[in-house]
Amino acid sequence: MAAPTHVVPAIVRAVLFDVGGPIDTEVISEQANDAAICAALEAEGVSVTADSLAAANAYAVETFAPDAYASIIWRLSGSNAEVARRAYSRFHSEDRLAVHGGIELRPGIAQLIATLHAQGLLLGLAANQPLRIIAELDRCGIGRYLAHREVSGHHGYRKPDVRLFLRACEHLGVEPAECIMVGDRIDNDIAPANRLGMRTILFRTGRHFAQQPRSFTELPDAEVRTVEELTAALGVLTAG
Repeated sequence: MAAPTHVVPAIVRAVLFDVGGPIDTEVISEQANDAAICAALEAEGVSVTADSLAAANAYAVETFAPDAYASIIWRLSGSNAEVARRAYSRFHSEDRLAVHGGIELRPGIAQLIATLHAQGLLLGLAANQPLRIIAELDRCGIGRYLAHREVSGHHGYRKPDVRLFLRACEHLGVEPAECIMVGDRIDNDIAPANRLGMRTILFRTGRHFAQQPRSFTELPDAEVRTVEELTAALGVLTAG
């Protein structure tokens, strides 16, 4: 009988980053989002408490809602479609977007990205973000290290659509198996990257902090909560 063959893991050549979570802590912006949700619903006569908001957020995360904000509003509206639609429209006003400001850069992440670049790794984005995020990353000093600078606002693909990841790989000239994906959501980041054969790191932070995989196929290769832990995890995955 022939000896069993073993698949040798591909050498890691690239690292893809989500923006919200690993790079941008989004603490202030998510507080603003919660306040805007409450204001939009209260304008429709719906009273929101801290407990009901927390429960609605947990529901959105646990059900893997593609748009967590729409799901939260739907839950808080008592599943009233008309109220939810009007509140969601208020929530997405330009005034709300204007108060968010720029990126809330995670301490230490810029230095890590610079180090990865210096090590010869190709770096890119895999993010559901508007076009303006690129200029913000440039202002933070991160953009210059990115070989792939496209986000969903450029091409219209939105995670968990695997075409967003495949486009990044094509631009970087690598295969998915040669990539590590770093993101904060199992549904948008880990699950689709796993399907493509990427190695994955879940950065537990923010609104989706407690999100859990639905099966073993959605388990990340590593879970981290700090830049220090991310650095260590990347070191292990790039060495293997």
